[in-house]
Amino acid sequence: MKITVIGAGATGSLFAWFFHRAGEEVWLLDIHPERAEIIRRNGISLEGISGDQHFSPRITLDPREIGPVDLVLIAVKSYHTEAAAEAAAQLPSRDALVLTLQNGIGNLEKIAAVVGKNRTLGGSTAQGSTLLGPGRIRHAGKGDTIIGEISGPPTERVEKIVTTLRQGGVEANPTANLAGVIWGKLLINAGINPLTALTRLKNGELLNYPGTRMVMQAAIREGEKIARAKNISLPYEDAVARTEAVCRATAGNISSMLQDVLKRKRTEVTNINGALVREGEALGIPTPVNQTLSGLVQTLEESYAQQVYNL
Repeated sequence: MKITVIGAGATGSLFAWFFHRAGEEVWLLDIHPERAEIIRRNGISLEGISGDQHFSPRITLDPREIGPVDLVLIAVKSYHTEAAAEAAAQLPSRDALVLTLQNGIGNLEKIAAVVGKNRTLGGSTAQGSTLLGPGRIRHAGKGDTIIGEISGPPTERVEKIVTTLRQGGVEANPTANLAGVIWGKLLINAGINPLTALTRLKNGELLNYPGTRMVMQAAIREGEKIARAKNISLPYEDAVARTEAVCRATAGNISSMLQDVLKRKRTEVTNINGALVREGEALGIPTPVNQTLSGLVQTLEESYAQQVYNL
């Protein structure tokens, strides 16, 4: 396959490596000229649990330069989803599949609105990566990558992508319950990400303190109530137990939201905890913990310039 990954950050670079390792032709499409030039000149270097690796994917700022492709992976922050979908639509392949493994909910619908529901696939990944600099990432944690159709059982095209990822060393599986997979990831992110951003702790360290553990559990239980009210079948029996297992499995990982805060960048909290607040309001289900977490992280973002670091 010829594959384009939109977004040359931590996740995009990692999955570009997986596809490259599977023997596929990989292009990166980015919006940052400086980063694109560094990657064009130096390639991408990985360290961490996959060992020291290096490869040189093609990279461009112009989707028209890429030509026809078979698959597009959108690997941008959720607030850039619509722009990424528009870029995917500019590729000359009108039948190329567009896959999202992004955090939060609503990404699938935004992509389908641009490229068409029949071309859109979704899923989630528990692979953890940290962006060390342009073209430099640390592979910090492994976990399942699940892919499915918007509705219905896995198709041949889903199976083909799953097989390719497995050839690249990814623990990948198809699903007939895409909504459950996406919501399952949402609840895990809602429990981990804002707390790491606020405390500056790594994932595994959240379990070491009664306060963070208590807030994590409460945020997740609110999300579980909403999922049940929406008749969403989560891919695990106990969301709290599953989230704590993820914390242990990715103990050394710096969450994407904490990475954003450390770099004083915008976070995805409105698409994670904020999404649970909006869903709860629509159903009449209170979400005070998620509302508080969302408000605190948003305040953290908005006050970067005023924050005191040294007395």
